[in-house]
Amino acid sequence: MKARFKYRIYPTPGQKYRLAKLFGCVRVVWNDSLACCLEKYKSGDKKPTNEKLQKQFITQAKNTEDREWLKEVSNIPLQQSLNDLNQAYQNFFKSTKGQRKGKPVKPPKFKTRKSKQTARFTRGGFKVGQHKVYLAKVGKLKIVWSRELPALPSSVTIIKDSANRYFLSFVVETCAKTLPRTDNSVGIDLGIKTFATLSDGTKVDSPKPLKKRIKKYRKLSKSLSKKTLKSKRYEKARLRVAKFHAKVKDMRTDFLHKLSTEIIRENQTIVLEV
Repeated sequence: MKARFKYRIYPTPGQKYRLAKLFGCVRVVWNDSLACCLEKYKSGDKKPTNEKLQKQFITQAKNTEDREWLKEVSNIPLQQSLNDLNQAYQNFFKSTKGQRKGKPVKPPKFKTRKSKQTARFTRGGFKVGQHKVYLAKVGKLKIVWSRELPALPSSVTIIKDSANRYFLSFVVETCAKTLPRTDNSVGIDLGIKTFATLSDGTKVDSPKPLKKRIKKYRKLSKSLSKKTLKSKRYEKARLRVAKFHAKVKDMRTDFLHKLSTEIIRENQTIVLEV
């Protein structure tokens, strides 16, 4: 069983510059390949294979004047970007044929610099240290280990969210542990006014972080709406709104994590008072 472990990192200004190059190269390779696939589709031809796309938009593109700067970043995340594009198309085709369960999968879209930026390294492109993680052609990134990795990771994805925060997400192979049997049990009913009501009558209230900060959110949104699109002031106001949403999201996630860990501890039912 595979699991993800996400950690916050703090790159230096020089590393942020190199990461911006990396994200840009990954985005360009994805968009160029996707444009080629769409053009083939409109002309009635079959989608090019992943090997042909990698040869055309990575290997051969590095020898052209328009894409020679692809040599400045590691080749691994560029290849993984096209692997992800190929997987996205496979999921879309299986969904249209009814071979994939769940909601219908939409075709892949073009990436923009405004959205979340990601780049994935496989083994050989990164090295995990005690206080830092090395990424090829990026350097040693300072990381905050909130918990230990259970095993050596098979891949790592570096993420930059809309609030300009950086994270590393490791994929680790883990084994599911069977918990010992216990006679203690509790029923949980999720609601609207209260987050959850337990079978013993205990109610767990939701923190509702957005409701308590709705005035600040309206103020930030009003300030953003008055700025000229794509201006420097607009970008500063957009960043303030993004940081606000990130803070609210973190508060909700923190609440759920603490609730799930403290309701059951040492095979006994413990109710968290919020």
